[in-house]
Amino acid sequence: MTLEERIEKIKDLRPIDDVFFEVLAQDKEVCEEILRTIMEDDSLTVSDVIVQSSERNLYGRSVRLDALCTLGSGMLCNVEVQRSNNDDHLRRARYNASVITAKATDVGTRFENIPEVYVIYISEFDFFRKGRTIYHIEKIIKETETFVDDGFHEIFVNTSVDDGTNISALMRCMTQKEVNDSHFPKLVNRVKFLKTSEGGKRVMCEIMENMIAEAVSEASNEANTKAVINMLRLKVDEDEIRKLYPAEFEEGKRRFLEESN
Repeated sequence: MTLEERIEKIKDLRPIDDVFFEVLAQDKEVCEEILRTIMEDDSLTVSDVIVQSSERNLYGRSVRLDALCTLGSGMLCNVEVQRSNNDDHLRRARYNASVITAKATDVGTRFENIPEVYVIYISEFDFFRKGRTIYHIEKIIKETETFVDDGFHEIFVNTSVDDGTNISALMRCMTQKEVNDSHFPKLVNRVKFLKTSEGGKRVMCEIMENMIAEAVSEASNEANTKAVINMLRLKVDEDEIRKLYPAEFEEGKRRFLEESN
């Protein structure tokens, strides 16, 4: 992809597109504006943000965290953007929350000190199909309908239902190539900077180049892993396979053993 092609591609990106959201989310003030709106808390502050491509990302490629925010209160808030509806998003949210909790908790930590975790899903579809812009999922005791606070909270927001609130106005902005809503100045200014300034376009081009290279690398790794599996099926000597594919051997063997059981 040439530089000119990348610049043209940038023009079509919207905040809900993961490559663009990742760059937007690096700005703490943008994250703060988004979270204040969704969580309806004007006093909320964001003290830190880690995105997927950040050098500080401790979660690795196996766990996709679009933006992990640390709030001023110490709570952790993972914000995810989803355009497709081809996954079990509830279980994905649960899995991500468990990984975040484990990574953020030192060995020996008392359970009462485990950090509070929010998972916020922003999607282009209302997969609950209840006609609402936002859904808050909390635990209750079924028999008494009593709320149970275990420190895990899920919020699902979608762009397909407009209920006339500030939240739906924000969701409308998430799907626009040009964002102009004055209620969200941080988001408006950041989108404009990334799309129109030379510095912003340079940042976006670098991110796109890195993501393309990562995708190529992952495709190559997956192809090599499948080669390991096929060779194990053919009963090729494991030492020979390991010499050919040292980086992918263990994963290939793990998958081979799983399918054999």
